[in-house]
Amino acid sequence: MLVVGGGVIGCAIARHLALRGARVRVLERGEPGAEASWAAAGLLAPLVEADGPGPFLDLLLRGREAYPGFSEAIREETGIDIGYSDVGTLALALSDPDEREMERRFAWQVAAGLPVERLTADEARALELALTGELRWALRFSGDHQVDNRELARALRDAAERAGADIRTGVAVKRLSWSGGRLAGVELASGKRMEAGAVVLAAGCWAGCVGGLPRPVPVIPVHGQIVAMDGSPQRFRHCIDTPRVYLVPRAGGRLIAGATVERGVWRKAVTPAGLCSLLPAATEIAPWIGELPLVETWSGLRPGTPDDLPVLGADPEVPNLFYATGHYRNGILLAPLTGRVVGELVLGGDPGEDLAPFGVGRFPAGGR
Repeated sequence: MLVVGGGVIGCAIARHLALRGARVRVLERGEPGAEASWAAAGLLAPLVEADGPGPFLDLLLRGREAYPGFSEAIREETGIDIGYSDVGTLALALSDPDEREMERRFAWQVAAGLPVERLTADEARALELALTGELRWALRFSGDHQVDNRELARALRDAAERAGADIRTGVAVKRLSWSGGRLAGVELASGKRMEAGAVVLAAGCWAGCVGGLPRPVPVIPVHGQIVAMDGSPQRFRHCIDTPRVYLVPRAGGRLIAGATVERGVWRKAVTPAGLCSLLPAATEIAPWIGELPLVETWSGLRPGTPDDLPVLGADPEVPNLFYATGHYRNGILLAPLTGRVVGELVLGGDPGEDLAPFGVGRFPAGGR
């Protein structure tokens, strides 16, 4: 079996397959976990990410529910602590538009029976003393958690290899290889062919660039820029969210502010315009942030789709081709669940999830 792509999604699938005794090889064009997985902020935030109830929210919630057990399993397999924290998120209303958005979010989440709390400004500042005095009110999402995404990427690669997966780096897949109308494996940029009984396309925003696909896979890059500051001693416990920026406090004192959303941008770069959107939004939350030293800036390419939903499951016409891409801002959150679900599909088992809303068949078919 071949997995094309060695980010957290590809390595999670490879780990699951290898633990089940399958022979699996991961083909990664660069270094495993060095693209969107490395550039993320590590938020496990289904209540912040979802726009309403439905199959996508259900998937996100089950992804979050998998994390406590998954975190412990990964620690046992590798000795790596992925920094799982369940402190939660505070979403702030700082303006009239913020209040309208927060009222909308609060209404549908209460109606759906989700664990959201409405807090007065004083109640929110009792939880986080360092918040701005301009705060009007807040929502508390106790069900939104976080991990250290870079440690997660390192741990998943290690876990997959310990389980027996063969991870090849610097190997670019040019196209799928076909024989007699059947998917036979892949052709590399070097011209070499690799045969496989099954191929999993987990190549992030490069998934649609692979040649020979039986249909278009409309995954596009969504460029995001992030900045980290030295916030020690750390003055926030919760993740903090507004419609313009999120703040993620990390062990050791780092405070991460992100992230821009620039659809269709392939160039990875930190720009003055990006920083000029993030930093004022961060200082809205707490003016003292403007005095913190900058310690790192970076950017990455999230794999987006036209409807912002992931592409998961088997191809409707090619039974040995599987998709695990297009996770957009939820690749970290959905990595454990995707690893199990897609891994089980490849093995011919029951994935335990209805993947119909996320199937590649929702996009127009094309020829190879």
